[in-house]
Amino acid sequence: MKEIKTFFRATKAETISAALDKLGVTDYTVSFVMGIGEHLTDAIESSYSIEIVKKYSNIAKLELICKAERLELITKTIREAAYSGEQGDGIIYVTPVEKAIKIRTGAIDSEAL
Repeated sequence: MKEIKTFFRATKAETISAALDKLGVTDYTVSFVMGIGEHLTDAIESSYSIEIVKKYSNIAKLELICKAERLELITKTIREAAYSGEQGDGIIYVTPVEKAIKIRTGAIDSEAL
C-alpha cells in the first residue's frame, strides 16, 4: 500500500477530483491550506500575510491510500489534472504504508481499502 500526498493549486481541486472519479478512486481527503516555498508558491497569484510574514499561495492538499499496483496510474492522473505549466503547480509525495485497519470491520491492509 502507498500513501499519495499532493499539494496543488486550489483552483485545480475539482479537475483532479473529476479525474480521480473516472479512475474509480473515491476515498481521499482534500484540505485547503496556505503554501509557502518554491514548489508551492505561485509567483502571480501569491500574496503576503501579516500573520506569517511570508509570501504564500492558497493551495490544496490531497491525501489518499492506494494499492501499490494502482500507484503509477493515480499519480499520472493527478499530475496531468494539476498541470498548468507555470511555477506553483505543486508536488506529489509517495510513501509506503505499513498497516491499515478499518475501525468498523477490523479489516486489515488491502482488505481495509
